[in-house]
Amino acid sequence: MASALYRLGRTAYRRRRLVLAVWIALFGAMFVGAATLSGPTEGSFTIPGTDSQAAIDLLDQRFPEANGASGRIVFAAPEGEALTGERRAAVDAALAQVGRAPDVAEASAPELSEDGRVGLAQVSFDASADDLPDTSRAAVQHAAEQAERAGVQVEFGGDAVIAANESGVGEFLGFGVAALVLAFTFGTLLAAGLPLLTAALGVGIGLAGITAATGFVDLSDAVPTLALMLGLAVGIDYALFILSRHRTQLFQGLDPEESAGRAVGTAGSAVVFAGATVVIALAALSVVGIPFLTAMGLAAAATVTVAVLVALTLVPALFGFAGTRLAKGKNFETGPRATRPTAGSRWAGLVTRHRVPALALTVVALGACALPMLDMRLGMGDDSTAAPETTNRKAYDLLSAGFGPGSGGPLMIVVDGEDAGRAAAGVARALRTQPGVASLGEPTLNAAGDTAILSLIATTGPSTAQTKDLVKAIRDRAPELEHQLGADVLVTGQTAVNIDVSDRLAGALIPFLAVVVGIAFVLLAIAFRSVLVPLTAIGGFLLTIGATLGALVTVFQKGFGADLIGVGQAAPITSLLPILVIGILFGLAMDYQVFLVSRMREEHVHGADSTRSVTEGFRHGARVVTAAALIMGAVFSGFILESDEIIKSVGFALAFGILVDAFLVRMTLIPAVMALLGERAWWLPRWLDRLLPSVDIEGTALRRAPEPVTA
Repeated sequence: MASALYRLGRTAYRRRRLVLAVWIALFGAMFVGAATLSGPTEGSFTIPGTDSQAAIDLLDQRFPEANGASGRIVFAAPEGEALTGERRAAVDAALAQVGRAPDVAEASAPELSEDGRVGLAQVSFDASADDLPDTSRAAVQHAAEQAERAGVQVEFGGDAVIAANESGVGEFLGFGVAALVLAFTFGTLLAAGLPLLTAALGVGIGLAGITAATGFVDLSDAVPTLALMLGLAVGIDYALFILSRHRTQLFQGLDPEESAGRAVGTAGSAVVFAGATVVIALAALSVVGIPFLTAMGLAAAATVTVAVLVALTLVPALFGFAGTRLAKGKNFETGPRATRPTAGSRWAGLVTRHRVPALALTVVALGACALPMLDMRLGMGDDSTAAPETTNRKAYDLLSAGFGPGSGGPLMIVVDGEDAGRAAAGVARALRTQPGVASLGEPTLNAAGDTAILSLIATTGPSTAQTKDLVKAIRDRAPELEHQLGADVLVTGQTAVNIDVSDRLAGALIPFLAVVVGIAFVLLAIAFRSVLVPLTAIGGFLLTIGATLGALVTVFQKGFGADLIGVGQAAPITSLLPILVIGILFGLAMDYQVFLVSRMREEHVHGADSTRSVTEGFRHGARVVTAAALIMGAVFSGFILESDEIIKSVGFALAFGILVDAFLVRMTLIPAVMALLGERAWWLPRWLDRLLPSVDIEGTALRRAPEPVTA
């Protein structure tokens, strides 16, 4: 592989104008596609094979109006007073105006709490939640807020809430920090700007392609943010690794074209394997069986693939435009700095000399960070876990005080049968005595009379374990009720959907890990011709993920230090977060494993003993890996500033995980383990050696005379 990439790098260098033109043309084509083919993204998602999704699909066929968007408007009088007289008149007038707002099918009269202080009005929309424009939501809010003139507090929930606009400050902050790190690393603006330019182009192509794809497939509105997050991080890093090798060779006096080829042949080989692990980890999200998560993983994997292709072709092409001007700035190879011990070489020497204490301390520290993970509770975000200052959280708190904690997340019981009205009445009688049920509304029938829905209010909040137990108990009773009443009984609603998502994700975690770890083990065994190196890489990752999930629980669930990063409400960890973070973090963690250990492997193949191969490989790779980790950490940290709790928590987890993995695992634990193993680190059974293909990631073939490349 090194020889093929070497030829690719030299060809891109020589044909730089053509390569640049192709990438610009591709960007233009994607931009046109995004402008002409794009469709809406979705905030909701489907979960095939679950009871709640079966009910939703049934309602789409039999009772489509029941599946439309619905919102809640909560009116509250001042503490100790009631919605009577002038205040009640103001509420009624506001709701009459709400009923005339665009896309509103009906606005119900307010249901009052026992003390008369809180009123709940339900708003039904003609459009689905994904198709409902913010202008219609704004019209509803403007109309309802007229009641505030009479001293009534007005809050909104459900689909009546306008989603907060993302500031985008985080992306610019991360990009700015990356620019500073690169400028400090290379000491020249030209070298610092090249990875930023190529990463921006790659991300632009990826995002434009995703936008164009929304015209053909349904994609979650979180997909572009995830693709942007990953595309920026890996795009900068992959270009950085190849550029760093190229500058080293230029300082050593190598011809620029030959250097470009060799940089792509060696560092580019590591980029291919690192990118492959990221792509595999993201594509493996499809094993979960939730379409929106599959689409998210595949879209992000496509963006990473673009970043790899940009690094292998456009980066060496830009080397051709820059020429020898890249051989300026900081020189750690042939200049005065080359004779001084670097921080990396001193650290490697310390770790390899004290390998056992370094190994023990790292494991203990990461294990301590992972302990809070034992208390992790999973759930899906709802109004009860929103930030206290948001209108949907205020609406939930008012409803909980006035109608009970379950009123903010009602369950929907769907009854399907020839005489659905009679069957629904029987279901209502049976469930009113069910422990955990606070109230059950009257059945609502479709026009054909074969499908009915009932709204069930639990005695506990939507994100509690007791409500989950109630859903399970109702579903356990469903076969008995179906036999007695001759109708199917299903449970759905946002609360039930969240429970089903959590269960599906929990059940898929082990198969997902098995797929990712198994394929990654094979890839790393091929790259390093070793059994123990992949095992240590995977073991280190398990420590990283434990520490990362422990930090998530500490901050987002227990609330320790939450105010520092703008977490408004401690809540259970979002159910999709562990599997999403594991998938992304595994691929990114393997980046540093590949980049660092490939240099150790290279030194070993070229004659260094076991300890020297570790220290020399670390000396060559530590500075650029440090810069790459800081860049990735900065890019991910920028997303902590976003208002969306999922994006905020993903940004925190990835930033924490990357920094822990880079500095504690890859730059401390792995050198200690490699030094402890010695020559055994490169052991590979003969039968396995014959089975695995040889890819020459260390570039042994490039030690021969340079190969001619025709223009």
